[in-house]
Amino acid sequence: MADATGFDLKGSAPGRYEHYVAPLMAPFVTALVEAVDLYPGATVLDLACGTGFAARAAAAQAGPAGRVAGADVNEGMLEIAVARHPRLYPDIEFTAAPADDLPYPDATFDAVICQQGAQFFPDLDAALTETARVTRPGGRFAATVWARLDDSPYFIAQQRALEQFDGREAAESFRAAFAAADRLSAALDRAGFHSTTRRDLTYAIDLPPLEDYVAGHLSAIPWGQSLVDSGGEEALARAADTVRAHLPGSTTTFPFTATLVTAIR
Repeated sequence: MADATGFDLKGSAPGRYEHYVAPLMAPFVTALVEAVDLYPGATVLDLACGTGFAARAAAAQAGPAGRVAGADVNEGMLEIAVARHPRLYPDIEFTAAPADDLPYPDATFDAVICQQGAQFFPDLDAALTETARVTRPGGRFAATVWARLDDSPYFIAQQRALEQFDGREAAESFRAAFAAADRLSAALDRAGFHSTTRRDLTYAIDLPPLEDYVAGHLSAIPWGQSLVDSGGEEALARAADTVRAHLPGSTTTFPFTATLVTAIR
């Protein structure tokens, strides 16, 4: 989830992303990989792979005879991806590349997956046209994007903190990441995919203790990094306090909803 001008992580943030975002991603990654019906020996591209959550899951399904590639523009996240991928799986080839200029031959992949990245592509049509080029005829595509912001109390609390501490522009940028499913479906059709489907997935996710988790998670995403840039660690701590204040103190389990969009080349 890093292939765009709107999602760029620097310094130590990619390592924090791997640690703090993992609990949110896990059930959606499983559903994403299941949606493309991988089999032993499959060739798979994890588009905007970030630190490799989906690539690792795909490699487990493709098995030793398979081939898995991951592409992302953020080299810091790719360094974490390379360091974290298990050697028991087939080697995962991680490459620095934007979604609209992929370094693969035509019709290379049986499946392309994209976990929480498509909403950040600067040119969605160009990215999906390029995705169609590297997908074999009959190959499968699946992506998840966050669904309606109002369905996720934790994210609503984050937005309120951003409004208070980072201004309207940052909060609007954050909200825009939750309105991509319609654009994604239409762009897939324009790129030459067919049989496009979409469905919402909601999981109740048990987060680690919020006292430490909220600040750590904020520091691992661009909107939180902008808080640090403008106000230092003190601003990040105040924002984390605000997030917790807008969440019930009796639980660390919250619903998260994403839209799963699938299509066939």
